[in-house]
Amino acid sequence: MFEQAPHGVTILARTAIAEPESIETPQPTRAEAEAAVRTLIRWAGDDPTREGLRDTPARVVRAYGEWFEGYRRDPGKLLGRRFAASGYDDLVVLRDIPVQSVCEHHMAAIQGVAQVAYLPGDEVVGISKLARLVDAYARRLQIQERLTAEIADTLLRELRPRGVAVLIRASHGCMTTRGVHSHGTSMVTRRLLGECAHEPHRSDVLKLLSA
Repeated sequence: MFEQAPHGVTILARTAIAEPESIETPQPTRAEAEAAVRTLIRWAGDDPTREGLRDTPARVVRAYGEWFEGYRRDPGKLLGRRFAASGYDDLVVLRDIPVQSVCEHHMAAIQGVAQVAYLPGDEVVGISKLARLVDAYARRLQIQERLTAEIADTLLRELRPRGVAVLIRASHGCMTTRGVHSHGTSMVTRRLLGECAHEPHRSDVLKLLSA
């Protein structure tokens, strides 16, 4: 998505990416998935039948079940249990939520942190649910721009707060381990909705999320 970046640069992106259309295809069997891993091992130049690699296909398939379990979650339902805001009307901010995702272009790791904030309407949600929301979308094949938009849009739709802000800062293995080999870079994406997109809240929320 970004082919060149000088050492130490931070790339800012603000454009929301529309969610891709889903294409229904039959899910491969576990045996077919393991066979695909053996094919990749052979393509890399090794022998999948040797002792050290014999059980690797099964391990990889089990790992994929964890790394991509977000496809089996309904992120909206994670925000189903709510509580009365009890008169609280200022920002709620959860910082430094771990982001572990996988780039859909090269299937390389995306690692970083998310900052999530919202201005409550009538209800608030348990803070652990905000972290679960981030994780549910992160555990899919992603681009960071879409991941940011999905988190913010779901929070706005399900909780109906007065405003939402999401900021993600992450490093991408597709840049650090291949291609340009640009170490020390990070990409920052953000999505501001409702009152968080306008003053007086915009300046406050950006200061809190970027600190």
